[in-house]
Amino acid sequence: MAKHRLLFVCLGNICRSPMAEGVFRRVAEEEGVLELFEIDSAGLGDWHVGQAPDTRAQAAARHRGMDISGQSARQVTVADYARFDLLLAMDGSNYEELIQLAPRPARHKVRRFLDFAPQVGTKDVPDPFFGGSEGFDHALDLIEQAARGLLADRLSAEATPAKEGA
Repeated sequence: MAKHRLLFVCLGNICRSPMAEGVFRRVAEEEGVLELFEIDSAGLGDWHVGQAPDTRAQAAARHRGMDISGQSARQVTVADYARFDLLLAMDGSNYEELIQLAPRPARHKVRRFLDFAPQVGTKDVPDPFFGGSEGFDHALDLIEQAARGLLADRLSAEATPAKEGA
């Protein structure tokens, strides 16, 4: 069975996308389906390449029972469009940049992460980098809802039989 390959993307890969990677990993593990997924995160910029997630992101994640300290920031590459099934943008700006970078045949792989949580009433996970700890908690609240929606979507796709002749 092929794995679902997911790449979570934000601007620098030290706040939102590493938290999304950690949350999705935990949610999939809780549901007993982690082995069905390849999960990674990356940033559009190269400012933080090789760095661990922001200490505030680590603290917020740790408070919810996740350890994201072992992650290391990296930059999105053109090869990611071939490797991953979905590139999940944390906000509209990230989405637009991912679309611009995408080879034309791979543009359909770029989605806004919060499309998987329409009930939250926003399309963007706000960047908590320049704020306080409450911004990280709010981002995690949104990320958790989207992670559960994304997991349900992927498992639903897995359970849907292929149409004959498709």
